[in-house]
Amino acid sequence: MAKSKNNAKKLSYISVPSQIINSISSSSLQSLLESPKKCARHSKFFSFFKWGRPRLFLFILSLLAFFTMLKLGFNLATPFSPFPCATSVGFSKSLPGGVVLSRKSGVLDGGDDTVSEPLITSVQLHAQVPRGVETGEEIEKSEFWEQPDGLGYKPCLGFSREYRRQSEGVVKNRRRYLMVVVSGGMNQQRNQIVDAVVIARILGAALVVPILQVNVIWEDESEFADIFDLEHFKSVLANDVRVVSALPSTHLMTRPVEGSPPPHATPSWIRSHYLRRFNREGVLLLRGLDSRLSKDLPPDLQKLRCKVAFDALRFAKPVQELGNNIAERMKSKGPYLALHLRMEKDVWVRTGCLPGLSPEYDEIVKTERINRPELLTAKSNMTYHERKLAGLCPLNAVEVTRLLKALGAPKSARIYWAGGQPLGGKEALQPLINEFQNLYSKEDLALPEELEPFANKASLMAAIDYIVSEKSDVFMPSHGGNMGHAIQGHRAYAGHKKYITPNKRHMLPYFLNSSLPEEEFNRIIKELHQDSLGQPELRTSKAARDVTKYPIPECMCNDS
Repeated sequence: MAKSKNNAKKLSYISVPSQIINSISSSSLQSLLESPKKCARHSKFFSFFKWGRPRLFLFILSLLAFFTMLKLGFNLATPFSPFPCATSVGFSKSLPGGVVLSRKSGVLDGGDDTVSEPLITSVQLHAQVPRGVETGEEIEKSEFWEQPDGLGYKPCLGFSREYRRQSEGVVKNRRRYLMVVVSGGMNQQRNQIVDAVVIARILGAALVVPILQVNVIWEDESEFADIFDLEHFKSVLANDVRVVSALPSTHLMTRPVEGSPPPHATPSWIRSHYLRRFNREGVLLLRGLDSRLSKDLPPDLQKLRCKVAFDALRFAKPVQELGNNIAERMKSKGPYLALHLRMEKDVWVRTGCLPGLSPEYDEIVKTERINRPELLTAKSNMTYHERKLAGLCPLNAVEVTRLLKALGAPKSARIYWAGGQPLGGKEALQPLINEFQNLYSKEDLALPEELEPFANKASLMAAIDYIVSEKSDVFMPSHGGNMGHAIQGHRAYAGHKKYITPNKRHMLPYFLNSSLPEEEFNRIIKELHQDSLGQPELRTSKAARDVTKYPIPECMCNDS
């Protein structure tokens, strides 16, 4: 008895499989929904009391009393609902950790096949909460979820009078058309699209919807309008750059001027090298824009970069809706953390790092690096160990787990992990799963038919991860990269939502020190990250820092 009083309680859920619901006719379901709210179990019980045999009734009553005593003495859980007449509409899909997906009642009467907010199903079981596991209330109060002080900064995109005066001539131009081919993964393509808009503005040209080159690794053939909302893109930029879906007939037979800007190309370089031939031919085709445009641009062009990245590049409606739905499912139980885990095979190959799972997996990475040297983008004059200590390698699951624990992440925190399948599969994630059991991916949280349209389309899957990660209460990447940088800027622009930047170079020596007590280790790690939690950070190094990662002061301002 004393033991049961001391233990906290939580709710678990049982849901009805969709196969059962699908086997019931619509008329049967409708009759169930429209029937009077009368508890059938209680009705049968009292009917039996009235008409049944007295001896048999007394025998059953004795059995019930006996099981009641057992429950009180041994704390047995009852399978009956505390709300015996409760009903739920539609079917649901149970997920680990008590997350429940349910289908709207519209399915029953021929409505849209959409997914509603998570619902509590009709049967609720009481279970004991193990010692050391936080309740939902304790999770929400944990300091881990506290947000940084945004210091009153908010988006501030006031263009100069000269910029606005020139805009009319730029958007009305019908002579010059800029075509661009963007490469890489979705986030890499996103960066190049931002640069393409700025270059079109510099040259006073209309921008033809960017062509997305098929990536050799992901092999995704998605086009611009498959990933992004094209009409929204055109509308937001209507006063800055004219965006057209294709070249007009007057320019179809034109032989375009081709080029690839050098790294850190300035507006003056772009004008001096392209404008004369551009005026003559009318069409300019640029390739290889990745990180080519200078980070140090005039204030109006910096504002334009922010406008494209944070306002114009909205995802296509089907992608946005699924991302929003998954984010809502994560939020339905309170705050959540989004982790961007860079543990795919190609990441280990490209970075010159090793996963550290086992000698067999390390050998797989080394062999791939030898067979495909073009994938290695890191400097090859450093050993793996040197790269690791320099903070140039992604964190593996063991390191991510230790970092989160040291920063005070609650043991029962819900975590959404974004990214491709890690090398080693579930084995690679096991250290994280062992410590944080409420770990979900989009595959866990979406119904099969929801993900089906995006199957084998890495860019669309990455877009879903981006949406859920951007909407999280806390975000942390295991490695830098384009997505981490984009979300850092996006979260800053949205009011400086918490963003943990792992201080890999300074913290890894402490990870390797096995003699360091855990309490001391946690104190050191917290101290190393006290200024890396998403606080406002000015773009002081103009040449190295991208405004879409550090939007202050060009794109954000405060009252002071």
